[in-house]
Amino acid sequence: MSDAQLGLSGRIAKQFQETEITPLLALIGLLLGLFAVLVTPREEEPQIDVTFANIFIAYPGASAAEVERLISTPAEQVITEISGIDHVYSISKPGMSILTAQFEVGEEETAAIVRLYNKIYSNSDWLPVQLGVSQPIIKPKGINDVPIVSLTLWTADPERGSHELQKVAHAVEAELKKVPGTRDIYTLGGPDNVIRIQLDPQKLAGYDIDVNELKQALLSANSSAEAGLLIKEDKETSVQAGVFLTTIDEVSSLVIGVRNNTAIYLRDVATILSGADKAKQYAWLGTGPAAEHKDINVQGEFPAVTLAIAKQAGMNAVDIADAVIARVDDLKGVFIPDGVEVTVTRNYGQTADDKAQTLIKKLVFVTIAVVLLVLLALGWREAIIVGVAV
Repeated sequence: MSDAQLGLSGRIAKQFQETEITPLLALIGLLLGLFAVLVTPREEEPQIDVTFANIFIAYPGASAAEVERLISTPAEQVITEISGIDHVYSISKPGMSILTAQFEVGEEETAAIVRLYNKIYSNSDWLPVQLGVSQPIIKPKGINDVPIVSLTLWTADPERGSHELQKVAHAVEAELKKVPGTRDIYTLGGPDNVIRIQLDPQKLAGYDIDVNELKQALLSANSSAEAGLLIKEDKETSVQAGVFLTTIDEVSSLVIGVRNNTAIYLRDVATILSGADKAKQYAWLGTGPAAEHKDINVQGEFPAVTLAIAKQAGMNAVDIADAVIARVDDLKGVFIPDGVEVTVTRNYGQTADDKAQTLIKKLVFVTIAVVLLVLLALGWREAIIVGVAV
């Protein structure tokens, strides 16, 4: 068939048949495909824009009904005016309003959060500031805030509880934040450590210390603020005044007044205790028939806390999950004492890798099936062409 009788596609095909660079282009295409399979991030959650934000507005001393009437309802009306808003939810409880603004799928996260900030703060005059209502606190959330790894710390030791597990978890948090690619790491299920001050009314009266005077001394001592700039030799140094009270000794040694030229310490009028905060939530690990698959050799229910680890956008979930689990194994015996067990209760890296491997196997199977069908129907040359093209 002459070139004049060939169509556009025929002339293009003939040109590739006659040129020596065609095999090289085919090899480059094959290598690029292999490279894409190897380097494309494998993730359980799709990388789509699913943007929402939680808005916290404190109203100390108000009942749930007052919070709903004065805070939640007006805030909902303001937020619903923002373009791209899909749903607005609110929870009103004594002293606090919690609102959730959910944007439509596909709304770009940064632009959506900027619109939310602008709308709330440009209409902040509806907040009854004279009643002690705080400024709104906005915490954006997105698809990358979903944890890819959950580690449950638990113990069968009756001498240990969730408070001790919480301390271990916080120590592990600091180490896991050093793993490249991690984004947000937090602990759920255990009470934090607090310092309690139990005042003795008789001692307060004996030292003639007023409760308001003691409260003011605590507030003044437990604060830190920028005091200004120190300029010397063309250099500016920021000056920070005050420190926060962090230990029981610092709290006990706080001077709350002076009587007869003698300093009165907080320990003179109160008992200072350090321990677990009041429990707001409880977490337990219960074992079942599948416990052996997790290398758990005991049966029952045990106190537990859970570490949740999220990753940065665009990072490979498989690599991050493997690095986190490997780091936890290194911390055993160092930050994780004997008697505290760690069980991986979520691993989106593993599930994402399993799904990717399944997809690749199915693609290979389909390609082989198509090549075999073409081989039987048309011949080996056509089968090779189809196989290379696929």
